[in-house]
Amino acid sequence: MDQEPVGELELSVGYVLKQVHASLRSAMDVALRPLDLTVPQYACLELLGQSSGLSNSELARRAFVTRQSMNLVLRRLQERGLLTRPDQAPHGRALPSMLTRDGQAVLRRASTAVRTAEKQAFAPLSPEQQLRLRRDLAACVASTPSS
Repeated sequence: MDQEPVGELELSVGYVLKQVHASLRSAMDVALRPLDLTVPQYACLELLGQSSGLSNSELARRAFVTRQSMNLVLRRLQERGLLTRPDQAPHGRALPSMLTRDGQAVLRRASTAVRTAEKQAFAPLSPEQQLRLRRDLAACVASTPSS
């Protein structure tokens, strides 16, 4: 098999994707700071807002963090009264998490702040270009083998 080197980083799609990720992450950090949220905490709230009752493992997998990191995220959000988890698992070992009313209110504000940051990041692209980019990236994800 003929292998080719990466070459100039500025021409590497992966490198540019990493730059976009870093830029968007930084914008999200700034947008979430007034709400005293980190990006992983926001991701957890957003995931629970869309699928209530997820376990620590499910949340970690979907938020792209370790289970240990998600456990800290959940603990902090629970201490703030933004979510609840039972003391004992209703089935097996998983403790399902649910947003509280305060958690739902914070999520609404955080989601709006993150969407604003995302709109700013992708403002140079037309709505059609953004749709195409989303579709193209989703196709890449779908064709990549899971590890």
